[in-house]
Amino acid sequence: MRERKSIFHNLDWYLVGFYLLFVFMGLISIYAAVYNPESPSILDRSQLYGIQFVWIMSSLLLATIILMLDVKIFSSFSYLIYGVSMLMLILVLLFGKVISGSKSWFHIGGASLQPAEFAKFATNLALASFLSNLDNNLKTAKTVFIAGFILLIPTALILLQNDTGSAIVYVSFILVLYREGFSGNFLILGFVTAILFVFTLMVGKYLVLGIIAAITIVLFLITQKARKNLFTLFGLFAVIVAFVFSVDYAFENILQDHQKERIEILLGKKTDLKGAGYNVHQSLIAIGSGGFAGKGFLQGTQTKYKFVPEQSTDFIFCTVGEEWGFLGSSLFVFLYLGFLVRLLYAAERQRSAFSRIYGYGVASILFFHMAVNVGMTIGLAPVIGIPLPFFSYGGSSLWAFTILLFIFIKMDSYRLELL
Repeated sequence: MRERKSIFHNLDWYLVGFYLLFVFMGLISIYAAVYNPESPSILDRSQLYGIQFVWIMSSLLLATIILMLDVKIFSSFSYLIYGVSMLMLILVLLFGKVISGSKSWFHIGGASLQPAEFAKFATNLALASFLSNLDNNLKTAKTVFIAGFILLIPTALILLQNDTGSAIVYVSFILVLYREGFSGNFLILGFVTAILFVFTLMVGKYLVLGIIAAITIVLFLITQKARKNLFTLFGLFAVIVAFVFSVDYAFENILQDHQKERIEILLGKKTDLKGAGYNVHQSLIAIGSGGFAGKGFLQGTQTKYKFVPEQSTDFIFCTVGEEWGFLGSSLFVFLYLGFLVRLLYAAERQRSAFSRIYGYGVASILFFHMAVNVGMTIGLAPVIGIPLPFFSYGGSSLWAFTILLFIFIKMDSYRLELL
């Protein structure tokens, strides 16, 4: 093994630079969102921006510690880290504190810690460890089942905490599985299923079934192959019928009332500007009021006067849109996409399968968070309460995303060596 000159030798400074830029932009956005003219110092720890500054400094220390560790620790202890993380998810169910309806937090002194945030990088490590040791990747039902089970455990435990947003994040790992050989047909199936799910909720199950029945009959009449595979065709139709009825049942009997309201508002079936739709409505007003170039730093009236709920956490993007307008919002999106592209580029250049898979997991998690968070602030995704990575206020999320990213940056610095 070659001798390392320092912990900073051979780092991808583009990734480090993106990280530093985002946490700085996030701090400025939080400062603007909750600005108190009586406490203008950004270091004032009586204000959220002062507390976030402390979290940022501790995150930088955490990143430095990760860079000092032996890179083989992450692969050697991946299952142990995963096991400890799952234990924390169980313990928070037993002894955690309920915040915003979710029993997802440990209250320690004056701070709160959310184990679900840290479970993401732990799960990513375990999945990377499992997939990197396969000879045939995801070509057998057994390997697909085990990979799915690794993802199912944290998903189920987080759902039990009533934290649907954090649980849904694990869907993003489908991109990792696809990169490692999971059949693209399943991606297509998932896409079609999602469309069918949304369409059923929008127009009703009977209209959907009528359309599907008409398509089935037409295929039978005009396609010779369909006539030869009569049982397959009608078997598929039966599966679709069962799915459509299950969508209706799940929506009415499994989803909670606030979840149903948010979906109905998103699909335009319901308008509730003073209730479930209030957040998104105020968010759209804030972003729209920014216009092309924005109102300017600390000039956002919607955020300054707290019309937008959760404006320093889940809806922090509103501050960007109102104060910096379309230009600033577009710049943010392009910067984040550039960051994700760099992550994928770095993942593909790895000689170690473990590092490559982990890198894809990092990119998938961050992309999902960014897409859903921005989407829900502009009314394109349901409000599920997940933070914007490196931007939203919160110590648990910032620490967890820092660990997630810098583990990969450490791995990438050893890209010329096999782990």
